[in-house]
Amino acid sequence: MSYLDCLLTAFVALRSNLMRSVLTALGIIIGVAAVIAMVAIGAGAEQRVQSVIQNLGTNLLIVVNGSRTSGGRRTGSGTKPSLTEGDALALTKEIEAVQYSGASVGGSGQVVAGNSNWFTVFRGVANDYLDARDWAVETGRGFTPAEQRSAAKVVILGKTVALNLFGDSDPIGQSVRVNRVPFVVAGVFRAKGQSPSGMDQDDVIMMPLSSAKKRVLGGRQVRGDLVGTITVKVRSTEEVADVEEQAKDLLRRRHKIRDGQPDDFYVRNLAEMLEARAESSRIMAILLASVAGVSLIVGGIGIMNIMLVSVTERTSEIGLRMALGARSRDVMAQFVIEAVSLSIIGGLIGVMLGVAGSLLLAHLGEWPMLIDTEAILMAVAFSAAVGIFFGYYPARKAAALDPIIALRHE
Repeated sequence: MSYLDCLLTAFVALRSNLMRSVLTALGIIIGVAAVIAMVAIGAGAEQRVQSVIQNLGTNLLIVVNGSRTSGGRRTGSGTKPSLTEGDALALTKEIEAVQYSGASVGGSGQVVAGNSNWFTVFRGVANDYLDARDWAVETGRGFTPAEQRSAAKVVILGKTVALNLFGDSDPIGQSVRVNRVPFVVAGVFRAKGQSPSGMDQDDVIMMPLSSAKKRVLGGRQVRGDLVGTITVKVRSTEEVADVEEQAKDLLRRRHKIRDGQPDDFYVRNLAEMLEARAESSRIMAILLASVAGVSLIVGGIGIMNIMLVSVTERTSEIGLRMALGARSRDVMAQFVIEAVSLSIIGGLIGVMLGVAGSLLLAHLGEWPMLIDTEAILMAVAFSAAVGIFFGYYPARKAAALDPIIALRHE
């Protein structure tokens, strides 16, 4: 009996009990579909985090002010002003691997343009800050060195602010009031989208650092040369860790911090923070795929159960085949092929449902999906392996039947 004959016989047997075959394969179908959908969701989440990392920059360090101790209690980071514009310049001059080092200060308030108003975040920034964070001006222009020195009343709007204040009209050259101080719109930034925490990065107004300190914030919040944060862009990702240590040493020397004393600043490595988030997304994807894979095992158990029932129902048929010359290996091949066929058909249906479900989730949830070809091939191969594994015992049981006893079975 050839393998082609076994295959044809298997399909006839499956077709004769079509509803039972469909219900038996349902576990494999659900398992494969779930595995593909979960892997697609996980890969999409990882891709989204990676795109955010690229958008923010994998070679950025953020230096923020330290914390204050009062009555034995320590306040949060940023409450003890210590960073200066001179620190930002020193980082660029004294550390060769630093490409840009830009100081900034920040606040929030009501912005008014004509009859429209919007509450948003504003930042006073040095030009190096814009270069370090890759803030590109889409329309209009950036700040000139003269405007930085003279505390000029000019601003650049984020996309969200421009849309809420001016709608579809051109904001360039228009007047806006930031905390009641009039400014002229010099440009509009290219959209950057959401941050890793889900905040809208385009909901911002930027102005020259000197303008924010002298005209909006005033001496109450930022005195003299002090700044809120320093953003450092390293020339290459491989040098970030070394630059982080060099920056700490340089700032400790400039701030005259002795050995054993705590730093009056914090250095945050964005790449490490975001890579940790990407790793958590990968682990979650593996966990979800593993849970989905359990249904494949359950589906395999269902196949073994139905195949055992099939052996019992077809005992007389098996005896007749053996009496007519079929060998034990022919009977075993017939039942193994039947189980594998059931698994592969279920796997292919599961692939189609998994891909369709992934695309549907991507459309409804506006979530990126990445259909992995390797995941599809592995799911189908695993479903075939499930058929072989769980179909072997019933096939071996069928092949071990005594032809005489099988023929007498009713």
